[in-house]
Amino acid sequence: MVILGSTGSIGTQALEVAQLLGVRLEALSAGRNEELLLQQIHAHKPQKVFLPQPSRAFMQALPKEVVLFQGTHGLEEMLGACCSHLVLNALSGFAGLQPTLSTLQQGKTLALANKESLVVAGWLLPTQNMIPIDSEHFGLWSLLKQRSISEVQTLYLGASGGALRDLDPEQIPHQSLEKVLKHPNWSMGMHITINAANMLNKLFEVLETRWLFGISAIDAYIERTSSVHALVRFKDQSLHAQLATPDMKLPIAHALAPKLAPKLASIAPLDLCALPPLRFEPIDTRKYPLWALKDTLLENPKLGVVLNASAEAACQAFIEGKIAFGQIVQVVEQSLARFESACRGLSHLEDIYHLDAQARVFAKNVLKTLDFVSHLYYNNDTN
Repeated sequence: MVILGSTGSIGTQALEVAQLLGVRLEALSAGRNEELLLQQIHAHKPQKVFLPQPSRAFMQALPKEVVLFQGTHGLEEMLGACCSHLVLNALSGFAGLQPTLSTLQQGKTLALANKESLVVAGWLLPTQNMIPIDSEHFGLWSLLKQRSISEVQTLYLGASGGALRDLDPEQIPHQSLEKVLKHPNWSMGMHITINAANMLNKLFEVLETRWLFGISAIDAYIERTSSVHALVRFKDQSLHAQLATPDMKLPIAHALAPKLAPKLASIAPLDLCALPPLRFEPIDTRKYPLWALKDTLLENPKLGVVLNASAEAACQAFIEGKIAFGQIVQVVEQSLARFESACRGLSHLEDIYHLDAQARVFAKNVLKTLDFVSHLYYNNDTN
């Protein structure tokens, strides 16, 4: 198999699962973490690796038998040179779209952890060769294996509520990056952890669900243990739930070795007697105002292009300390309102790239205004 984004959270777990299941690695890709990538190369012996801009020290340390791909088109070149039938895309952000398209165009099976691919281009992607890595979508897939989608009334996603779930609504907008990153249940990358704290991540998953299962009757509940990953309410009013220890290795294992994974434990068992009482809470839009956009996105799912672009710009600005956490909401809301009608006319891949660029420019202009307002607010507050 091939793992794209091997030094990230999903990528490192995928390597552990691959080793457990005896899946051989043909190729790895990373972004900037050269030290960890070298460790992975020595441990897992891939034939090929990709780094966008490798340092001279990395190239000198790279084993001679490993083929190095680099540069703007290096990742596409590596994928084209690979014989593996399975590619796990664990890249972060919009940059994961092109590798997703390349993998599917080559007729390979795609294990997809890159949410953004489906969020921005789900309507262009054939899903028959796609295996979702998200625990929620894996849960839905497992619940629907023996039933038809025509029998479904509603699909439900589990939500942890993120790091700020116990705060009062008025406290949330001004929380620090350090507090936002303290997720109660999961260990994830920085961007996805921030998005979990304001339900952006769940909006992404709603759109993923829409494209994966072809249904718009989608909702979510907060379940604090993250043990209930997904539920399906069928038209006969039976409600089926998928429970498991919150560990991404379970969906990864089923993607890497679908015949072996059901027979082998890749995660710790869920102790029902030790499990706290399960409680489902509606998502409070006073705490998570972005959740109010769910129906708008389901009615016009191509808005995912703008949702992703504005979210990436706003999230990075928050990480850099340019805006307050609560101001992410304003960037996303204003961006969606600005481009709502434009999204309906999307018909080609080029349209997606063009709209993505426009949305990022607009979001950056909004950020400049918010940065100025935020500066005034905090100065006045201090005075």
